Amino acid sequence: MVYDLIVIGGGPAGYLGAERAGHAGLSTMVIEKRYVGGVCLNEGCVPSKALLYCGKAYDYAKNGEHYGVKAENVTYDQKFAVERKNRVVKTLVSGVRGSLKANKVELVEGEAKIEGRDPEGYRVSANGQTYVAKRLLIATGSEAVVPPIPGVKEGLASGFVCTNREILDLETVPERLVVIGGGVIGLEMASYYNSVGSKVTVIEMMDKIAGPTDKDISNILLKDYQRKGVEFCLGCKVTGVTSDAVLYEKDGKQVSVPADKVLLSIGRRAVSRGIGLESIGVELTDRGVIKTDRYCRTNIPNVYAAGDCIGNVMLAHTAYREAEVAVNNMLGKKDVMRYAANPSVIYTNPEVGCVGETEESAKAKGIDVECVTLTMKYSGRYVAETEGGINDGVCKLIMDKKYRNLIGVHMICNYASEIIYGAALMIESEMRVDDLKELIFPHPTVSEIIREGLFQFK
Repeated sequence: MVYDLIVIGGGPAGYLGAERAGHAGLSTMVIEKRYVGGVCLNEGCVPSKALLYCGKAYDYAKNGEHYGVKAENVTYDQKFAVERKNRVVKTLVSGVRGSLKANKVELVEGEAKIEGRDPEGYRVSANGQTYVAKRLLIATGSEAVVPPIPGVKEGLASGFVCTNREILDLETVPERLVVIGGGVIGLEMASYYNSVGSKVTVIEMMDKIAGPTDKDISNILLKDYQRKGVEFCLGCKVTGVTSDAVLYEKDGKQVSVPADKVLLSIGRRAVSRGIGLESIGVELTDRGVIKTDRYCRTNIPNVYAAGDCIGNVMLAHTAYREAEVAVNNMLGKKDVMRYAANPSVIYTNPEVGCVGETEESAKAKGIDVECVTLTMKYSGRYVAETEGGINDGVCKLIMDKKYRNLIGVHMICNYASEIIYGAALMIESEMRVDDLKELIFPHPTVSEIIREGLFQFK
């Protein structure tokens, strides 16, 4: 049999692309070497949120007196939280499998390798079998970066050092957790383990946390973490890991931070080696990222790529959209990938939601902007529901002065993850601020802060 499409990788880009293709009538196969659902569903987005919600519930129980709820001897069961997380993952993986089956997608669990191309199509091997397809969608995802820091590999082997995979399965809360890297993964796990009782230290090479997040927002998040007891070592280079500590350099001095566990979270890199791309001539960048155009096409006819392996924005929802663009173009429906309104969220407590340009990125591009920053106290619901914790949350809006359209929205507050999609829609549609002022927001909602901000523009 010659398939219309073989998808290599069963993560967000892979399974969603396969579902869309199968639904459209293409005979489709997915080959996944590890877990259906990929890193996001099994070792990233979903399991981390399951744990973070448990941690948030524990926070509420401990601090319930702010709302008239008094509890004594509140305890936390880490093993139960991990078991619950596993149940959540199992349920959702079953859902993905069911959706693939419903869309008549054939699933092969094994390691795929492209063997070449013949007149019938592209040949892909897995589990000793060879399959042929007219088209390929490469969706091999990414893996944690493991830097050549002395002691890291030994720490990974012994279990002292964890990546995003192992940190989600710890059945006991470490007394002292050192996080190497102040990006999204590091911050979310720092938030969780701080909530459930660890003494957390974050070591970051840059002078700010949260990577490209708007500087004003990241500064507020930093202060909130510090208020909760998390220690930060910014502008510090990790120089080594011992059997019970992490070493770093600051201003020419060597410092040792004791640890019971270490989380290594300095970034991820595309998985593109060892899958046979060279057999058909697919081009890679120097970083091993698969080169694609805005239609998610590679340089080889009928070979597409989507998700982390193309390295544009390593987020599951971005991968979904890239896969849709790829499949739509396979079907002859012109579709273009756009990243200007790609939202991102840090699921800490409080949450951070961002979309579009930051003040810094807009100015770097030469865009003349006007910025409005409002305290969340302008939101009645926020004030009604927030006590004893962060009260300096903000919403920052960025407007292009020339066209008077919204090009950036950045928030730190509860519900930010559920609000930011509306801001993404505003940016994607390129609506003028004066037109956005005519939208009706439900009251009272935290999202009203955006409306309040719109009316602050001159």
